[in-house]
Amino acid sequence: MFGKKFAVVALVLAAIMVITSCQPAEKLAKELNWNLGTEPPTLDPALATDTTSVLLDEQLFLGLTDFDDTTEANVVPEIATEWSVSGDGLTWTFKMRKDIWWVHYDPASKKFEKKRLVTAHDVEYGAKRTINPETASDYAYVSYIIKNAEAVNTGESTDLDSIGVKAVDDYTVDFTLEQPAGYFPAIASMWVNRPVPHEPIEQYGDLWTEPGNIWSNGPYALDTWEHENRMVMVKNPHFYNAKNVSIEQINFVMVTETSTAFAMYENGELDVAAVPLEDMDRVKADPVLSKELTIAPRLCTYYYGFDTSEFPVDNVKVRQALSYAIDRQKLVDTVLKGGQIPAWSFACKGIFGQVADNPDFPGITFNVDTAKSLLAEAGYADGAGFPDTTLMFNTSEGHQKIAEFIQGQWKEHLGIDIKLANQEWGVYLSTLTEDPPAIWRLGWCADYPDQNNWVHEVFSTKGANRPNWTGPEADAFGALTEAAAAAKDPDERKKLYFEAEKLLCVDNSVIIPIYYYTTVRVDKPYLERTDQLVGGQHFDVWKVKAH
Repeated sequence: MFGKKFAVVALVLAAIMVITSCQPAEKLAKELNWNLGTEPPTLDPALATDTTSVLLDEQLFLGLTDFDDTTEANVVPEIATEWSVSGDGLTWTFKMRKDIWWVHYDPASKKFEKKRLVTAHDVEYGAKRTINPETASDYAYVSYIIKNAEAVNTGESTDLDSIGVKAVDDYTVDFTLEQPAGYFPAIASMWVNRPVPHEPIEQYGDLWTEPGNIWSNGPYALDTWEHENRMVMVKNPHFYNAKNVSIEQINFVMVTETSTAFAMYENGELDVAAVPLEDMDRVKADPVLSKELTIAPRLCTYYYGFDTSEFPVDNVKVRQALSYAIDRQKLVDTVLKGGQIPAWSFACKGIFGQVADNPDFPGITFNVDTAKSLLAEAGYADGAGFPDTTLMFNTSEGHQKIAEFIQGQWKEHLGIDIKLANQEWGVYLSTLTEDPPAIWRLGWCADYPDQNNWVHEVFSTKGANRPNWTGPEADAFGALTEAAAAAKDPDERKKLYFEAEKLLCVDNSVIIPIYYYTTVRVDKPYLERTDQLVGGQHFDVWKVKAH
């Protein structure tokens, strides 16, 4: 009897095992394949100014705060567990986690080593290192809201200790500001204010971010960096949330041509790809690719800027004529085809203080008669006598097609011939800093969703100011953006930003807003991902199903 009962139980168990084996738990793949599109200019958080570098830093280094993936891009804790502000709004105090490790990874042995815990002293060191003029950070102006940061960064003061960042104890750090700024927790998320380890920086100098040298504290560590070719990151087992990180390796390629990267996607070599402009119609019509296509808003603006000190675009009427002569809607409909929105201001929808959806904003829109009249007033009626002028952009098939369209618009509507030139991304960024052309292309994506990060930090004389904009109008613009940053009344801030956008994009036409971005990409159906509107993507929460 016992033997028969045991046999029955064994048969039942066997049947359960068979059923279970037929219905396995979801299997996940371990690798993600991603195209960076270019050689990253840097992995050093203090030196990063571009979206490629920021994306990579997001995998390697944690900030005090971060943003969630909602459409509101809310500030959420990362290293910080909580924060508070003093009654006068000037001092922000951040309490920190006590389980974040600096980790060294050796690519040769494939071994990870815990070095030491991340402390408030690393936050102080990282923020002050960015501000220190010896670091030569092009993004240090983001931290000018911090007390004495501007004075030190510009050389007015040499006292690094006077900068308003102080480790109160090992896990508490204070930031003291020049003026109240309710958006400061967002600035605390930025790579320029992230903790970095002084040991490898002091040991290796500029080479501290190379494989085998770098210490990191994020979900991934750097395994390989073959410059101009590929990069590999591997999961950090000592990351505080490592148990929930399913992608164990990220394989980055650096393919500049969108068409080549898209072919790699179709061939199964990439898991995500941007859609080339010339393939948009085919992708939309394809029964498979159309289901993998995503078109969604992004907090980014595509624009052309002027070197306002260079002839002939030192003349505001020339700049205005060039802006009025572009049919942005035709560009979107016939070239881009990805639901982009023609732009008449710098900041897009989703940014506090933006005027993109304000019908009362007198932005520049397509008007050939006005464009011709302005060019004639500048002394170039029907384009006669217009000097050699260059439009430069970073190497990209998409940028090339956009530039060719706009070049054609200027020829058709104004009778002028603008030369086109392009450079590889890293070289291009250096050119914009050292010897900018008359007209150049850039995009701006939100570091945090507030106009302070847009009009003030990008175009004021205390910000990046790539257009080299100076004079009374530039001073008035800066006064507006500074007043808006300091104002506590949200409605007052909006009014000030309205006037600032008008000075920037209309009255002085320092830039030509062209369109507000959308995400136009395809994702493999086995990829489960989030969409990060602000900062780099969070690969550590993505999943790749076995395929």
